Amino acid sequence: MPHFLGYAWIQAELNTPDFLAHQQARLGQVHSLQRLPEGALLVPARLAPAADHLQHALFALKHEGVRLDYLAVALRQVGEEEIRAAFVATPNGTYVRKLCFLWEAFHQRHITGLADPAISAGYVPMFDPKAYITGASRRNVRWRVDFNGLGDLAFCPVVRKTPALQEALGGQVLEQARKFAASIGPQMLERALSWAYLSETEGSFAMEGETPTHDKAALFARLLQRAHDQRPLTEDYLIELQNATVTNPFDKAVQFRVEQNRLQSSSLGAAGVTYVPPPPELACELMEHLMVMAHERPHGMDALAHAAAVSFAFVFIHPFMDGNGRLSRFLIHHCLGQSGELPAGFLLPISVAMKKHEDRYWQALTAFSKPARSLCDVTWAGDDDYSYRWKPDAGVWFRYMDVTEGVVFTLDMARTALDLHLRQEVSFLNLFDAVSKHINARHDLRGSDLATLIITAYQQGGRLSNNRRKRFAERVPAQVLDGIEAAVAKAMQGEPLGDTGEVD
Repeated sequence: MPHFLGYAWIQAELNTPDFLAHQQARLGQVHSLQRLPEGALLVPARLAPAADHLQHALFALKHEGVRLDYLAVALRQVGEEEIRAAFVATPNGTYVRKLCFLWEAFHQRHITGLADPAISAGYVPMFDPKAYITGASRRNVRWRVDFNGLGDLAFCPVVRKTPALQEALGGQVLEQARKFAASIGPQMLERALSWAYLSETEGSFAMEGETPTHDKAALFARLLQRAHDQRPLTEDYLIELQNATVTNPFDKAVQFRVEQNRLQSSSLGAAGVTYVPPPPELACELMEHLMVMAHERPHGMDALAHAAAVSFAFVFIHPFMDGNGRLSRFLIHHCLGQSGELPAGFLLPISVAMKKHEDRYWQALTAFSKPARSLCDVTWAGDDDYSYRWKPDAGVWFRYMDVTEGVVFTLDMARTALDLHLRQEVSFLNLFDAVSKHINARHDLRGSDLATLIITAYQQGGRLSNNRRKRFAERVPAQVLDGIEAAVAKAMQGEPLGDTGEVD
């Protein structure tokens, strides 16, 4: 068995959930620290810390970055004398000051005997801006530590600047969206957005395995159009949204949930429970912090990354008994609308892209939900009789959830929504206009018939099926059907329509 160090040692020693995945530090036959491609850290024996919680916390903070969840459970095992002695030994040490700050925060009291710590060093950021997306500055004078997380210690989701995230941010999706909107003109933009609102509605419902009625789809589309209204996120607003998106009247909420929720697979009983979101009291508390975070995007934080962090944190909190998934995707559009970084009314059909990449969506969700499942012991007594027993310190894992995978996924889906789906729709609309003009100049057809035939031929790769031809045979001559088919086929190949060979 590998000799684990740092956070992995803490995880194994305290039998906590494994949120580290491949990001584990362990002893290796190396002469210096080596980071493997999958994220593991190989450590030479000479750098291995002593086998106690404080030393492994110091090692982890120095070499592995900030994991507030693991640090919280580790520092609760560290006595006051031990942390005081560590500070006295190196009073200006960057990492020991961070741990002293966190020790006092997690223990809710000052370290005695250090009424006025003698620190001459400057302020140190808790999160390295080169390694994390950071938030507002919150300076602690006592330890000269700048807590710059995306939230405060009551709720602080984490987004790591992984290579995948850096690449996704480099795509500058919102800037590209603004350029795209300006390039196609207002009339074409309006037509493309009409498609986007309808498709986003259908895509979001499809993600939940549902097909909305016409009225339900129209209502959700109207909600999407209101995402640009400057309206802060509140419990009342979220309840309004939840009521509008949930079909079953018995599942319509009047407040954030007051009972325990769970996600269940097709298997009955506790074995089929795949995720248990935080208990109601904690969920309500975390939602108060999340609503503030949604309204107050940290200065300099990419608006799309902010929207994604809010969306995934929301779905992990699961504040309602039903409708959480759909609402989490709506919150992407809400946050983008509040940001003012998209043209008025502009919408990226992100759910359409997500539906086509459900495997990646699942991976982003389970990066947190799968290890979090072990935080709660579930007992089933039959029917819908479930009982829940939370493990000690379960709350810290929800307070400091890592949503990096969800942010990367959302950024990638936004780019796909723009580069593939929206641009593809505009390309189709241009083709539709060209073919319509070409056919109307030669034949007199009902507008609805012509539209149906163009769309059908386009969807079938420039061909009309025999069944489609038979259906229209009584009112559209065969040579006209040939002409429509030929025009669509040429347009799809990027060829000028010219003479498509039909007989006028």
